[in-house]
Amino acid sequence: MPGGRRGPSRQQLSRSALPSLQTLVGGSCGNGTSLRNRNGSAISLSAPPITALITPEPVRHCRIPELPLDGSLLFEFLFFIYLLVALFIQYINIYKTVWWYPYNHPASCTSLNFHLIDYHLAAFITVMLARRLVWALISEASQVGATSVIHYMVRLVLLTLCGWVLCWTLVNLFRSHSVLNLLFLGYPFGVYVPLCCFHQDSRAQPLPADCGYLVQDQMVDDGASAVNSLVKPKDFLSLLWESLREQFNNPTSIPTHSCPLSPDLIRNEVECLKADFNRRIKEVLFNSLFSAYYVAFLPLCFVKSTQYYDMRWSCEHLIMVWINAFVMLTTQLLPPKYCDLLHRSAAHLGKWQKLEHGSYSNAPQHIWSENTIWPQGVLVRRSRCLYKAVGPYNVAVPSDVSHARFYFLFHRPLRLLNLLILIEGSVVCYQLYSLLRSEKWNHTLSMALILFCNYYVLFKLLRDRIVLGRAYSYPLNNYGLKAH
Repeated sequence: MPGGRRGPSRQQLSRSALPSLQTLVGGSCGNGTSLRNRNGSAISLSAPPITALITPEPVRHCRIPELPLDGSLLFEFLFFIYLLVALFIQYINIYKTVWWYPYNHPASCTSLNFHLIDYHLAAFITVMLARRLVWALISEASQVGATSVIHYMVRLVLLTLCGWVLCWTLVNLFRSHSVLNLLFLGYPFGVYVPLCCFHQDSRAQPLPADCGYLVQDQMVDDGASAVNSLVKPKDFLSLLWESLREQFNNPTSIPTHSCPLSPDLIRNEVECLKADFNRRIKEVLFNSLFSAYYVAFLPLCFVKSTQYYDMRWSCEHLIMVWINAFVMLTTQLLPPKYCDLLHRSAAHLGKWQKLEHGSYSNAPQHIWSENTIWPQGVLVRRSRCLYKAVGPYNVAVPSDVSHARFYFLFHRPLRLLNLLILIEGSVVCYQLYSLLRSEKWNHTLSMALILFCNYYVLFKLLRDRIVLGRAYSYPLNNYGLKAH
């Protein structure tokens, strides 16, 4: 109004209406807290760390009961029996006959064309499938506490018998088959050597010095061998021997979790567990594919060109054998106790969610520090990106994709078990459906035999799911546990 009293200008209003930085964050800002004004420039003050303002929620762990787990020797025996049954079924699918025809239409006097079966190939496949069982017998004999002479005699007899059978079968196969067919005999080893041996050399890194929770002798030996690998380069034979030894040795020893309080120790623990988990998954994948190859695929490679068989049903049997072998090996090498260990480590690790630019512009933002335990909901900046803490306990590196993947897989303790139940349940339902619709005798027999094996695996998975579901749903306050 002309001549009237002028009110405060817009600039004075904004200055007087802007609260102080101490009022916004409760008197102090921590770890590089910054606010942005209208021009986009940051206003920073040095202050106590964020943990002095907001105490992270303590991590509490559930106690799970000790679930029965098959021993190494028992599991290898059951797994070998399952593979033999699957091999027998594949031979039925290939060499079946129509033996029920009347005599005026003679087709065959037996249910299988036994004269077409290559018994040398069947013996070779049996020995290859029994390699894990033989190694388990040797390992069990060495742990019983017997004298060294008896131990070496048992090892010598088993290895000599297997070696003699392999040589005898290979010599007869070389006489009766072409070189192209013989190349299929060692194809899995030809793929395993370049993919696993050289990959092992590239990932051979020593374990962190402060990773003290790995107290098993096997882990110590692996760490020492990794240190020596950095000092002295390995040749091809050394890589091959270590890969084969790692493939035969079952990683039955499970690390322990000590609830470390230091962020560096938590991240080091996660790195060690990731390496151990990847090693177990590599063994599961290789052995499942190895078993499916020798059980269901290799017999098809040696079928004569004049022999007719149902290709679709044989390929379907190949897929079923691989899935069942994968589930069986996963349940043995990743038991509930080991999955609970990964879940506890993921609870300490936490996760960061990347936010878009411009969001939460008026909220306090902090500079991420590797020595700080960040509570849930805190906003941090790292490498010009804004992240929000998702877990109650967050020490993960915001830009590390492996940390986010580790938290996603294991922050829910039953995720892996539910996935296995879904896979095995789908296989059982499909096999029941195929059994009801089957019209050929070999289809009915094969589905009935495989279903008996799958029922046992599904029963163990459902038993573990029911028990662990009750254990993890139990209130934590009733355990009387201390917060870590």
